[in-house]
Amino acid sequence: MATKKMVAIPGSKKVPFRDATPIGPAPADERLEVTLRLRAKNALPKAQDLLKPSGTPLQQLTHAEFDDRYGADPADIELVRKFAEDNKLTVVRADPARRSVMLSGVVADFNAAFGQKLKTYSYAKGTYRGRIGSVKIPAELAGIIEGVFGLDNRPVATRHGTRAKPNAASASAARPFTAVEVAKTYNFPQGLDGTGQTIGIIELGGGYFPQDLEQYFGGLDLPTPTVIPISVDGAKNSPTTANSDDAEVVLDIEVAGAVAPGAKIVVYFAPNDATSKGFLDAFTKAVHDTANNPSVISISWGGPDDIPTSSFQTQFDQVLQEAALLGITVCVAAGDNGAADEGPKAWDGKAHVDFPSSSPFALSCGGTRLIAPNGAIKTESVWNQKKADLSPEAGPDGSFGSGGGGVSGAFPLPAYQKQSNVPVSLNPPGVTGRGVPDVTGDADPDTGYKIQVDSQPIQEGGTSAVAPLWAGLIAIINQKLKGRVGFINPQLYALPAGSSVFHDIVAGNNRVSFKAFKSVGYDAQKGWDACSGLGSVDGTKLSQSLTVGVQGQNSKTAAS
Repeated sequence: MATKKMVAIPGSKKVPFRDATPIGPAPADERLEVTLRLRAKNALPKAQDLLKPSGTPLQQLTHAEFDDRYGADPADIELVRKFAEDNKLTVVRADPARRSVMLSGVVADFNAAFGQKLKTYSYAKGTYRGRIGSVKIPAELAGIIEGVFGLDNRPVATRHGTRAKPNAASASAARPFTAVEVAKTYNFPQGLDGTGQTIGIIELGGGYFPQDLEQYFGGLDLPTPTVIPISVDGAKNSPTTANSDDAEVVLDIEVAGAVAPGAKIVVYFAPNDATSKGFLDAFTKAVHDTANNPSVISISWGGPDDIPTSSFQTQFDQVLQEAALLGITVCVAAGDNGAADEGPKAWDGKAHVDFPSSSPFALSCGGTRLIAPNGAIKTESVWNQKKADLSPEAGPDGSFGSGGGGVSGAFPLPAYQKQSNVPVSLNPPGVTGRGVPDVTGDADPDTGYKIQVDSQPIQEGGTSAVAPLWAGLIAIINQKLKGRVGFINPQLYALPAGSSVFHDIVAGNNRVSFKAFKSVGYDAQKGWDACSGLGSVDGTKLSQSLTVGVQGQNSKTAAS
């Protein structure tokens, strides 16, 4: 029988981690699950049609309208079922709305089906199952299967939260806050609690104890929000200790919940290996969750964006676009390692922006150092702690952390930023790309957030705190405006220059350096900049400046 012609999936090429060494073939009988992303039955609207520099909110689709127009074609799913059967693979799940088909099988069969030679690699942080080169599929499936995730299980993201060091702020005016105090300092609208809204939170590990939440919110004299854990790919709420990813999970819940205690909070738990499959599966689940129907999603995980854009970035960016079409605001942490976006052991000396924050469909959230005695802002500057140590948490120059930001070399400059004087990218040089962050907020651990994790009171910071802070703000604005503001970036950038909606951050930088590498980064300046975005917010004035979209009416506009 003639051998079928195989073709490569665009953007699927991989190389090993820089410090990785192959130690042998992946066990042939190892069982794994792999997610295939399929094309939409109709092409998604062109990005430039959704990224116009306009204050007019995007027309929003209902889930039913979206599924009918942009879900996977049942005929394509049947072709994939036949492909799986021919290759001794089992279809575990086929979800047209998420455009996802999950296959189960053993390494030997996946190798044969996708033209791979999976190996086990050793690297500084452990081992991973990896591949090199591109994923291959039969020619007749080219264009139908757009991405294959799970063959390679290396991590693609880390959490963006940073613990304050003991007595770090004792010699300064810095002090930590509760999220309630931060919300008051930023003048969030009063008399609102997010009732009727659902905040989705993506987590790639860790967990929470319900009694911690009850004690924490009780201490703030707030009702404990309804928190619902959702299992993705077999993961679940798995709390352990305060030194684990539990700190990330609880930070997200307690910050968002303190701002919007009346909102329902749904936590989508993916496996703690932070792979492309788990991250993507959790996000598609959240965006297309018709049972809980989140109106805003917070993501505090990410990693340096790839240049050129990988199939993982392409597919995740498409899901961000799908969220925009559904009227879901996605708040994403911009990273905690400054303009390098990597710790000292991994840094290559170049500037990087953090993905998915760097997607033009994300609301990218940077970080500041907030000094606000008596609830009034005294000073606010770009978060960049320069400590003389190289602890595991330290940034490339030995700093304990610095707000992410810069210019993407993977995503082009969106139309809504064309008047923002976004500089050219440092990596690769000369490219005019998407600038991040869009907005900022208190993130320095010295001026960070008082939370309770695994029965311990701790002080946590990082841009991980800013994403749920903004998610809570969006929830109460949606409640106030009786709708969904949805994809707000064009509305934010359409505000008049010098608008009092934002506190312009003009002090500080996110520059980093380490050993032989020269300093890279950006300085705060008047107006938008690549370390503080448009600035920190006056929440009440923002609520008076935004308009909600129309959902489920005249929604053909969204696809035109």
